[in-house]
Order: sequence, then structure tokens, then C-alpha cells
Amino acid sequence: MSFCVFSGGEVYQNHFEPGIYTCSRCGYELFSSKSKYAHSSPWPAFTETIHEDSVSKYLERPGAFKVLCGKCGNGLGHEFINDGPQKGQSRF
Repeated sequence: MSFCVFSGGEVYQNHFEPGIYTCSRCGYELFSSKSKYAHSSPWPAFTETIHEDSVSKYLERPGAFKVLCGKCGNGLGHEFINDGPQKGQSRF
């Protein structure tokens, strides 16, 4: 799971089959389809990670963390605070 730029669309944006989303570089488990939801961004959106150490993150700007694979450091995008489907949830 490595995200594209705005040039061709993300192949997993509208993919809602049951399963596990893994890092495209090392295969580490990142997100479950159970935490995936429809969102207007061109990328898939999740409310939580599978494991506590699935990702590492650091504050990039107010309200947004830069998110990396917890195992290999592959760039995964961002976690947006309080931008999930329910009040108080974050969006990965």
C-alpha cells in the first residue's frame, strides 16, 4: 500500500472487499478492511491500524501526522486528526 499522486487515481479507493492492507515495500500488516470507509479523497481511508506498531508517525503540521510503515519506514501518507467518519476519530 503505497499511495499514488493525483495522476491516475488510487486503485484501492473504491475497493471494499474483506481483507488486510499491507505495506507495498515489506508486506507488514497496516489496516483491516473493517476500518476502511468511503471518503472523498482519492486514497483509501481508514479509522485505525491493525497493530499498535503498524505505523510510525510524526507531527508534520497542526492536525496532520506524517505516517510511515512501522516496520520499514515506507511513506504511507497522513493521519488527519478529527477527520474520521465519527466525531473524534482520525482518518488515515
